[in-house]
Amino acid sequence: MGIKTEGIVIKEFRFKETSKILTIYTKKYGKVNAMARGAYRPKSQLIATTQPFSYNEYHFFKGKNFYYINQADIMDPFYPIRENINRMMYGSYMLELVDLSTLEEEENDKLFQLLLKGLKVLCTLDRDFVKFILSFELKFISFLGYKPHLESCVVCNRKKFSKFSINRGGIICSDCSTMEYDCKNMDIAMYKAMKYLLYTPLDNIFAIKIPKDTTFKLHDIMVKYILSRIERKQFNSLNMIKAMKGIGGV
Repeated sequence: MGIKTEGIVIKEFRFKETSKILTIYTKKYGKVNAMARGAYRPKSQLIATTQPFSYNEYHFFKGKNFYYINQADIMDPFYPIRENINRMMYGSYMLELVDLSTLEEEENDKLFQLLLKGLKVLCTLDRDFVKFILSFELKFISFLGYKPHLESCVVCNRKKFSKFSINRGGIICSDCSTMEYDCKNMDIAMYKAMKYLLYTPLDNIFAIKIPKDTTFKLHDIMVKYILSRIERKQFNSLNMIKAMKGIGGV
């Protein structure tokens, strides 16, 4: 049976001489593995629609182990991402985040729309990459079902806090934090920045100034929180960013 859906290529592997196996995050079917036969042939019509980051409309049929691409029409290649090293590195992190955090064929339209909008905003970005990726992380983990608890202490519900509990997934007061492990210091500036970046659309976050030191600390907290929730140890793309230029220099 034929299937038609929009999708974003998040990963590619060469298969034999001329074909590719793609991981595509689709609007209707979540993450799928798809075979693009002949995609490496010089005159293949699938070349542009099988590149990581590209946003396409696909016509699939489902086989035993893979979806097979019958036809693909490009909707947005997101070429500007590949033209800037910072866009490329942080875009790769976004794709890895989606790949490692989602199950195959589990639809999540909010995640799909967030990734699509994130890539569109990233295409125009020349600065504030850490602020952008922090806002993306906060929205992403919320749409996965692990929205940070920011209204009161996650343990006792008092309207006070001094830290963020990685284990509990929210702000925590000084008294309760003594009974929890893996709590990170959080001051009022970090708290306000976290709320703002969580609830403000991605394309509107650049209107407010947030100190770089604050965004770096929050990004570190969010990476640890996300890894704890998806039960992973690291993101290879973030390791590459740190190795190439250091997170504080971006």
